[in-house]
Amino acid sequence: MTEIEMVDVFAAGHRGGRGSLYAYRVRGLGRSAVVLWVGGEGDEPDQVLTLPEVDRCRVPVFMTVRQVRMYVSRRGRRLATPEADTLELTRVQRWLEDPVRRRVPAGAVLEAWNFFEDLARGLGGVHRLPRQGAVHDSAYEKLFGGECAAWTPAEQRAVLELVTAGVELWNSCPVIVNPCSTIAVDGGRGVPQGL
Repeated sequence: MTEIEMVDVFAAGHRGGRGSLYAYRVRGLGRSAVVLWVGGEGDEPDQVLTLPEVDRCRVPVFMTVRQVRMYVSRRGRRLATPEADTLELTRVQRWLEDPVRRRVPAGAVLEAWNFFEDLARGLGGVHRLPRQGAVHDSAYEKLFGGECAAWTPAEQRAVLELVTAGVELWNSCPVIVNPCSTIAVDGGRGVPQGL
């Protein structure tokens, strides 16, 4: 995809590009990057910005918020806020390594859950996350209320399954690295730490 095509896609609002734009830093064990998060307008859901290709979408990823600001500015847009919120995915991944012995990092798990849903939506890959039902709703409400200790075994299994699938989605989704300066692409395998 050429730089001109990416400008057109960005301006046209593909995958939610018309809502307010936010830089969002994700710090994980396998992949770390700054992404563009798009706030949904009205009833539209939020999602991570993606750029289309012939057979799939790619997530533009950046090393710094400054690179994100430049990317957005070159497309005639501005970030809604000058700074980036941060998802400490590493805390979630460490909890996943031993969920029985480690305390649930409730805030990070809640943020991760929301991020994974927005990422899947942006990629058009909601099928890559487990289908959510009443057990998920109940677990989410308890998580939101800081009552993870009250999870039933079924709720805990549902959360673990969803968050594990979300981490896999983030670590394997196709990305395009710093698209404002290069058109180099990475299929999601072996993206260096620190991106």
